[in-house]
Amino acid sequence: METVLAIVCPGQGSQTPGLLSPWLQAEGAAELIDEFSDAAGTDLRVHGTSSDEETIRDTAVAQPLIVAASLLSAQALGLSPERVASFGPKALVAGHSVGEIPAAALAGVITRAQAGRLIGVRASAMAEAAAAEATGMAAVLGGKEEDVQAAIEAAGLAAANVNAPGQVVAAGSEQALQQLAETPPARARIVPLKVAGAFHTDYMAEARTALEQEAAQVQPADPGTGLLSNRDGVRVSSGAEALSRIVDQVTRPVRWDKCMETMRETGVTGILELLPGGTLVGLAKRGLRGVESFAVTSPEDVERAAEFIDEHTR
Repeated sequence: METVLAIVCPGQGSQTPGLLSPWLQAEGAAELIDEFSDAAGTDLRVHGTSSDEETIRDTAVAQPLIVAASLLSAQALGLSPERVASFGPKALVAGHSVGEIPAAALAGVITRAQAGRLIGVRASAMAEAAAAEATGMAAVLGGKEEDVQAAIEAAGLAAANVNAPGQVVAAGSEQALQQLAETPPARARIVPLKVAGAFHTDYMAEARTALEQEAAQVQPADPGTGLLSNRDGVRVSSGAEALSRIVDQVTRPVRWDKCMETMRETGVTGILELLPGGTLVGLAKRGLRGVESFAVTSPEDVERAAEFIDEHTR
């Protein structure tokens, strides 16, 4: 049987207190976190070990922490850009929202230091944009796709994330979100999300501009492996286009459903979700039924995850 591995990086909301604590004793781990902290402009040793849930929910903290965690687990698994490229057509890489930045690093488009600088700017700028107005996000679970989209539009909201069948995230003003909660689509329920603002909408326009300015300082390389874009699930072959799409995604909806469609069409047989794993594996169980999956959550997972990589790239 032909095998193909998808290496995926999770987005905001996947972080938990003490996330990095069990990883910092591994060889090279502390050095990576210190390097990334310097590049991103935040103390990830503190935030990854002792900061409380409220602190790491802050967008300016959460995003660098998640990106660092994904790259740390990739290092523990020996997933350098060179090794990922060596898998050839047996592997592809994708990230959900902020996860696109570590995915680009794994594909060799940007370096770890560049990833740190980009996420530092993205995180702080999005936190500032979120603080400017009372906005938020809510998951719409269930319902018919056309009914959900109609209800979101009627409330004056945007479909910021289309994650999988039956899971769309609406974003916009708090008032509009309240309207949606009071008049939900048929056979759907509304779950408010604990996020600071309406990410992936025009409310983030100033953050997009800030990230664009930082990205202009980067000379990206072309991907060394298949790299999927959140815009439409398309495989991106140019480093410049990959970086441009990462910038644009600050105000564009995340189409993870399209990424999973491409994985299905490519013949992906295994999905490996890097730290902090769980969310994207959960979506795959809905949108990619029958595809094997593995979520990295602790150092104890490394040995089995390495075997999973071998199983799906040989």
